[in-house]
Amino acid sequence: MPALADHRNARPFLRRRGCPFEYSSTMPQIELDSSLTREERQGFKFPLGVTPVEPVTPRPGYVLEFEPADGGEPFEGAEPTPSEVWEEWPDRFMFDILVSHERLGALARSLLSLLPGRIYPILDVLGNDSFREVDPYIAYDQVGFERFMDGLIQLGPWLFEDGLVGFGAMSLDPFFYVFVDEHKAITVRTEMSLKERVQKLLAAFDLKETREIAGADSVAHEHRCVLKPPAEDGAGLHAEEIVEQLRDRWALQLNVDTRTNVDDGGRELGITAWRCVMRCTPDAKDAQPVYAEVFLAADCLDTAERLLADVAAQRAGDSDWADVVPVLADRCTPETAAAMAEMKEPPTLDVNRVIAVRWFEGETA
Repeated sequence: MPALADHRNARPFLRRRGCPFEYSSTMPQIELDSSLTREERQGFKFPLGVTPVEPVTPRPGYVLEFEPADGGEPFEGAEPTPSEVWEEWPDRFMFDILVSHERLGALARSLLSLLPGRIYPILDVLGNDSFREVDPYIAYDQVGFERFMDGLIQLGPWLFEDGLVGFGAMSLDPFFYVFVDEHKAITVRTEMSLKERVQKLLAAFDLKETREIAGADSVAHEHRCVLKPPAEDGAGLHAEEIVEQLRDRWALQLNVDTRTNVDDGGRELGITAWRCVMRCTPDAKDAQPVYAEVFLAADCLDTAERLLADVAAQRAGDSDWADVVPVLADRCTPETAAAMAEMKEPPTLDVNRVIAVRWFEGETA
């Protein structure tokens, strides 16, 4: 099993006098860490954010497999969640593709061009949740292809280089799925009607079918963030801010069962501590959003979001918010919550409740 370097920060970056985020209506400008060097083996270039730490001979190409339909079984009891609905995929062909990094962007954009005009964007982030390795986001409502590509064009340096993020999009009619994972290998799943077009496109990039491909994930490797480290004065970007922008622009939702609280192994966790950030926009012309960092004890994401709504309502008083958006909700240990909230003792987790709240209003906070 390939090794995975510890990608989590000891504490998520808090910018400008402790404010977790600074809202912007425009896409942020990406600056990469100029101190990073690109690994190259036998002429094969790896992304900046993924570095093999063992000898490897890269083998570009693609593996082709047939995958039978899955999902689609009748749901019993409660209405299915969006996460359950997305498991209904038809018979399909799966391409597992590896290409040297200097050709990755062109190949990915060519494959994405086979999607129709309305699609479902996808984003995976190796985040800061203590009980989940990857935060999986997907749009439950279709988004215009141009809107998706705008985000890809502006954030391409991060999306194609960073070892803590994967991205892609899918359509249902026709069924077509393209995903660039955190190792920057590409997975394509397609119904029969598009199989030949994908093969011709891969041939145009001199990629041939093979029994096995070998990239960074075939040996022990490290993942790293490629963003320029934020300065002491708060200038610069943190990945959480970029994810917030993409969630807004690509209509992304966290693709988990919001009614349960389990770890990656499916173990029930009960009530856990949470660090949440929400953005509240006042109901006034040209009003700037304010942020709240909220520490909770909650038994699932649904409960956490209900508690966040209560915090927002209490702050608004007799007024109304134009918009309240939960930006992130990361589970953490009681000890981590106490350290981040500057509490003397770890909080008890016996009931669903708000533990601590910090409100921020940019430079005036």
